[in-house]
Amino acid sequence: MSLYDIPLTTLSGAATSLGEYKGKAVLVVNVASKCGLTPQYEGLENLQKKYASRGFTVLGAPCNQFGGQEPGSAEEIETFCSTTYGVTFPMLDKLEVNGDGRHPLYAELTQTPDAEGEAGDIQWNFEKFLISPVGTIAARFRPGTVPESDEVIAAIETQLPKN
Repeated sequence: MSLYDIPLTTLSGAATSLGEYKGKAVLVVNVASKCGLTPQYEGLENLQKKYASRGFTVLGAPCNQFGGQEPGSAEEIETFCSTTYGVTFPMLDKLEVNGDGRHPLYAELTQTPDAEGEAGDIQWNFEKFLISPVGTIAARFRPGTVPESDEVIAAIETQLPKN
């Protein structure tokens, strides 16, 4: 199964998939509203604004598996993201990234190693996966790597669709 074929649900409850983003570079990030890393929303939104017109999007995936740091309803998550950080990028419905209930998207993503060669479970909120315009996993960045870091920006720029 291609990453594009995995069924997903938006925060508003609509059916979707990564197929909607075919031809774009996508940064998939498991997010949380009550985490010490939550300010990364600002950097993610900056990336969205900087690169959206060039065939890129951030895709937020709320997750409550790390310290219960995303306890809210879909409406509460949407309100928090838009009012606190001005988030304009698309958001998925809350999902599990580790364990028996791991979402099929994360079953695929977690097979990808990070820069140190480590694959496997998501370590914490704000782990990032860069999907290429052809639907392959181009890079994995652990939670401590901020969205606007040199390595994330360089990876995004190499994956932007060529016009």
